[in-house]
Amino acid sequence: MTISQPVAVSSARESFEDFLENVYDEADLKKAGLSYDVFRRAATGYYNLKEQKKLSASKNLLTVIDFGKHSSEKRLWIVDMNKKKVLYHSLVAHGMGSGNERAVKFSNVVNSHMSSLGFYVTENTYIGKHGLSLKLNGLDRGFNTKAKERAVVVHGADYVSEAFVKQHGRLGRSHGCPALPKEITSQVVQLIKGGTCLYIDAPSANYTSAYLDTDSAIKRFETEILAKQKVLLSK
Repeated sequence: MTISQPVAVSSARESFEDFLENVYDEADLKKAGLSYDVFRRAATGYYNLKEQKKLSASKNLLTVIDFGKHSSEKRLWIVDMNKKKVLYHSLVAHGMGSGNERAVKFSNVVNSHMSSLGFYVTENTYIGKHGLSLKLNGLDRGFNTKAKERAVVVHGADYVSEAFVKQHGRLGRSHGCPALPKEITSQVVQLIKGGTCLYIDAPSANYTSAYLDTDSAIKRFETEILAKQKVLLSK
């Protein structure tokens, strides 16, 4: 028993890593500009949130934002983890307090106008001053848990466009919200609302998250794989 257990753990970890690499390759995420390291962190959190039943059981969507990239680059990806497919790849704005061309500072403080790193779960929609918007629940204590208090939501904005980039060399900036191009906001909001995972990444020395625990993510992964195998065997 003491000999076989480490082998089983190792095997589960290898299967998990192989699966993530497969999703990354099948979805052509390298070509789409998403680094594997950022995707792996996002996917690890996604499976941990599923394990804790904090995500919708009927949706298998993962939204990743990489604020390590220049704002003129498309740095948001929405991945269907079941179909292994990128559904959207878009520009997205960061908060004006975080920097100009790039987001370099992050905060959970009210009125900081900075973006906040970490894992969020999408909630319900509402019509606000930016039109159709999507509420976000920040889950990383000390990093994004004041998202609601700060009114950090997904919304559309005129300053998030290729035209704005051509004129200014960068996107405009929000008060901390991940703002999207107006022409896709409605479709994206309707797609990811109601309990899907959104993860914001950037190089940061102090960011930590309980949702980056690989071992607990593997538990959920194993449960899903076993369930799929059971379905296949029953056919």
